[in-house]
Amino acid sequence: MVTEAKPITSSQAKGVSMSDERTKHLEFIQSVITRMNTNCFQIKTWTITISSGLLAISANTKNPAFVAVAIFPVIMFWILDSYYLTQERKFRGLYNDVAGVSPNPREIKPFEMSPDLYVGEEYSFCNILFSDTLSKFYMTIIVILIVLVVILMKTVKGA
Repeated sequence: MVTEAKPITSSQAKGVSMSDERTKHLEFIQSVITRMNTNCFQIKTWTITISSGLLAISANTKNPAFVAVAIFPVIMFWILDSYYLTQERKFRGLYNDVAGVSPNPREIKPFEMSPDLYVGEEYSFCNILFSDTLSKFYMTIIVILIVLVVILMKTVKGA
Protein backbone atom coordinates (compact mmCIF):
# COMPACT_ATOMS: atom_id res chain seq x y z
CA MET A 1 0.00 0.00 0.00
CA VAL A 2 1.41 3.37 -1.05
CA THR A 3 0.80 6.36 1.19
CA GLU A 4 0.86 9.90 0.00
CA ALA A 5 3.68 12.03 1.39
CA LYS A 6 2.57 15.11 3.27
CA PRO A 7 4.41 18.37 2.64
CA ILE A 8 6.70 19.55 5.42
CA THR A 9 6.21 23.11 6.59
CA SER A 10 9.19 25.33 7.40
CA SER A 11 8.42 25.19 11.13
CA GLN A 12 8.33 21.37 11.05
CA ALA A 13 11.59 21.31 9.12
CA LYS A 14 13.21 23.35 11.88
CA GLY A 15 11.69 21.09 14.50
CA VAL A 16 9.47 23.88 15.82
CA SER A 17 5.82 23.19 16.42
CA MET A 18 3.59 26.22 15.98
CA SER A 19 0.63 26.41 18.34
CA ASP A 20 -2.89 27.13 17.10
CA GLU A 21 -2.79 30.36 19.10
CA ARG A 22 0.39 31.50 17.39
CA THR A 23 -0.94 30.53 13.96
CA LYS A 24 -4.13 32.50 14.56
CA HIS A 25 -2.07 35.49 15.73
CA LEU A 26 -0.06 35.33 12.50
CA GLU A 27 -3.31 35.19 10.50
CA PHE A 28 -4.57 38.32 12.27
CA ILE A 29 -1.35 40.17 11.53
CA GLN A 30 -1.37 39.00 7.91
CA SER A 31 -4.92 40.27 7.46
CA VAL A 32 -3.82 43.72 8.68
CA ILE A 33 -0.83 43.67 6.30
CA THR A 34 -3.13 42.72 3.42
CA ARG A 35 -5.54 45.53 4.31
CA MET A 36 -2.71 48.10 4.42
CA ASN A 37 -1.44 46.87 1.05
CA THR A 38 -4.94 47.14 -0.42
CA ASN A 39 -5.22 50.69 0.92
CA CYS A 40 -1.93 51.64 -0.76
CA PHE A 41 -3.16 50.27 -4.07
CA GLN A 42 -6.49 52.09 -3.77
CA ILE A 43 -4.71 55.36 -2.96
CA LYS A 44 -2.67 55.07 -6.15
CA THR A 45 -5.87 54.34 -8.07
CA TRP A 46 -7.58 57.41 -6.61
CA THR A 47 -4.52 59.53 -7.40
CA ILE A 48 -4.71 58.62 -11.08
CA THR A 49 -8.52 58.95 -11.18
CA ILE A 50 -8.67 62.39 -9.57
CA SER A 51 -5.71 63.72 -11.58
CA SER A 52 -7.27 62.45 -14.81
CA GLY A 53 -10.64 63.92 -13.88
CA LEU A 54 -9.15 67.34 -13.19
CA LEU A 55 -7.19 67.18 -16.47
CA ALA A 56 -10.43 66.38 -18.32
CA ILE A 57 -12.20 69.32 -16.66
CA SER A 58 -9.27 71.56 -17.56
CA ALA A 59 -9.39 70.43 -21.19
CA ASN A 60 -13.15 70.97 -21.33
CA THR A 61 -13.11 74.43 -19.73
CA LYS A 62 -9.75 75.56 -21.15
CA ASN A 63 -8.81 76.58 -17.61
CA PRO A 64 -5.26 75.57 -16.54
CA ALA A 65 -6.13 76.19 -12.88
CA PHE A 66 -7.71 72.73 -12.70
CA VAL A 67 -4.36 71.17 -13.62
CA ALA A 68 -2.66 73.19 -10.88
CA VAL A 69 -5.34 72.12 -8.39
CA ALA A 70 -4.60 68.46 -9.25
CA ILE A 71 -1.16 68.78 -7.64
CA PHE A 72 -2.64 69.17 -4.15
CA PRO A 73 -4.50 65.81 -4.03
CA VAL A 74 -1.44 64.07 -5.48
CA ILE A 75 0.68 65.38 -2.60
CA MET A 76 -2.00 64.46 -0.04
CA PHE A 77 -2.31 60.93 -1.46
CA TRP A 78 1.50 60.60 -1.43
CA ILE A 79 1.52 61.38 2.29
CA LEU A 80 -1.39 59.02 2.98
CA ASP A 81 0.21 56.24 0.93
CA SER A 82 3.44 56.69 2.90
CA TYR A 83 1.53 56.42 6.17
CA TYR A 84 -0.11 53.13 5.17
CA LEU A 85 3.18 51.73 3.88
CA THR A 86 4.84 52.70 7.19
CA GLN A 87 2.13 50.84 9.10
CA GLU A 88 2.45 47.85 6.77
CA ARG A 89 6.20 47.64 7.39
CA LYS A 90 5.67 47.81 11.16
CA PHE A 91 3.15 44.98 10.99
CA ARG A 92 5.57 42.97 8.85
CA GLY A 93 8.14 43.44 11.62
CA LEU A 94 5.56 42.22 14.15
CA TYR A 95 4.75 39.25 11.92
CA ASN A 96 8.42 38.30 11.64
CA ASP A 97 8.84 38.49 15.42
CA VAL A 98 5.76 36.36 16.12
CA ALA A 99 6.85 33.85 13.45
CA GLY A 100 10.34 33.82 14.96
CA VAL A 101 12.14 34.62 11.72
CA SER A 102 13.65 37.96 12.79
CA PRO A 103 17.39 38.02 13.50
CA ASN A 104 16.67 39.39 16.99
CA PRO A 105 13.00 38.61 17.65
CA ARG A 106 11.16 40.55 20.33
CA GLU A 107 9.07 38.75 22.90
CA ILE A 108 5.48 39.32 21.74
CA LYS A 109 2.52 38.34 23.92
CA PRO A 110 -0.16 36.19 22.31
CA PHE A 111 -2.49 38.31 20.13
CA GLU A 112 -0.53 41.50 20.85
CA MET A 113 -0.82 43.95 17.94
CA SER A 114 1.73 46.65 18.79
CA PRO A 115 3.20 48.26 15.66
CA ASP A 116 4.57 51.10 17.81
CA LEU A 117 7.35 48.78 19.02
CA TYR A 118 8.94 49.09 15.58
CA VAL A 119 10.94 52.27 15.19
CA GLY A 120 14.12 53.14 13.39
CA GLU A 121 15.28 53.79 9.89
CA GLU A 122 13.47 50.83 8.33
CA TYR A 123 10.14 52.01 9.79
CA SER A 124 10.71 55.77 9.40
CA PHE A 125 7.86 57.72 7.77
CA CYS A 126 10.30 60.11 6.06
CA ASN A 127 12.39 57.27 4.62
CA ILE A 128 9.26 55.67 3.23
CA LEU A 129 7.89 59.01 1.96
CA PHE A 130 11.02 59.53 -0.13
CA SER A 131 11.61 55.87 -0.99
CA ASP A 132 12.35 55.08 -4.64
CA THR A 133 9.03 53.43 -5.36
CA LEU A 134 6.79 56.13 -3.91
CA SER A 135 8.81 59.17 -4.92
CA LYS A 136 9.17 57.99 -8.52
CA PHE A 137 5.43 57.35 -8.82
CA TYR A 138 4.21 60.59 -7.23
CA MET A 139 7.00 62.87 -8.47
CA THR A 140 6.38 61.73 -12.03
CA ILE A 141 2.74 62.75 -11.74
CA ILE A 142 3.62 66.07 -10.09
CA VAL A 143 6.25 66.92 -12.74
CA ILE A 144 3.80 66.09 -15.54
CA LEU A 145 1.17 68.31 -13.94
CA ILE A 146 3.62 71.20 -13.48
CA VAL A 147 4.76 70.91 -17.10
CA LEU A 148 1.14 70.90 -18.23
CA VAL A 149 0.38 74.00 -16.13
CA VAL A 150 3.33 75.85 -17.69
CA ILE A 151 2.35 74.82 -21.23
CA LEU A 152 -1.31 75.68 -20.71
CA MET A 153 -0.47 79.04 -19.12
CA LYS A 154 1.64 79.93 -22.16
CA THR A 155 -1.11 78.93 -24.56
CA VAL A 156 -3.74 80.89 -22.60
CA LYS A 157 -1.55 84.01 -22.59
CA GLY A 158 -0.72 83.54 -26.29
CA ALA A 159 -4.39 83.20 -27.29
